[in-house]
Amino acid sequence: MLKRLAPLVPLSMVFLLAACAGTSTQQHSQAETAPRVARVDQPVFPTLPSPSLAKFDSIDDASEDESYTLPSLADSILDRGFQLIGTPYRFGGRSLKTGFDCSGFVSYLFNEEAGIQLPRSTREMINLDAPLIARSDLEPGDILFFNDRGRGRVSHAGIYIGDDQFIHSSSRRSGGVRVDSLEDGYWRSSFIEGKRVLAQTSGPTLASRGPLHR
Repeated sequence: MLKRLAPLVPLSMVFLLAACAGTSTQQHSQAETAPRVARVDQPVFPTLPSPSLAKFDSIDDASEDESYTLPSLADSILDRGFQLIGTPYRFGGRSLKTGFDCSGFVSYLFNEEAGIQLPRSTREMINLDAPLIARSDLEPGDILFFNDRGRGRVSHAGIYIGDDQFIHSSSRRSGGVRVDSLEDGYWRSSFIEGKRVLAQTSGPTLASRGPLHR
């Protein structure tokens, strides 16, 4: 019996070794090619520059760029102003609780929305050291001054909103805070000048060209 099986043993060993060699060769071939596939499919993410650094060399440059800072401040001021339409007029008023007069309304918005403290009266406000703006060059957020009482000096103030319109606390009779047009004959004839106070902000307060009196 053992003699009959003896010739088969070497033959079996040959097939077994051949099978192992084939498996080893296949595994080795896969091991060599797998890293190449992984390297080819590996995504590459480029390093992008910071947007702020790409546009400005420093924070100071960004803060001094009018086109960057002015719109956001003006939008904030005007958005809040629109929310206050219908607030009653009150002479000397400067809060939601009491109502507003014209200069109180302007001062409230600039202080609350831009952190800018303005003089309390229109006579003081018009003396602010800020760029004078012709009517044709007005931009939203510019402060407008009027002589609406025929006395030769400033007596009213509002804030330009665009399209020849402005928002202001008009009077008790006209309903307080409202929007009016510079094309209206009354306001067109009494308009004095505009000032771009937002372009001159360098701190919480602004200097006036004259002495301040309350």
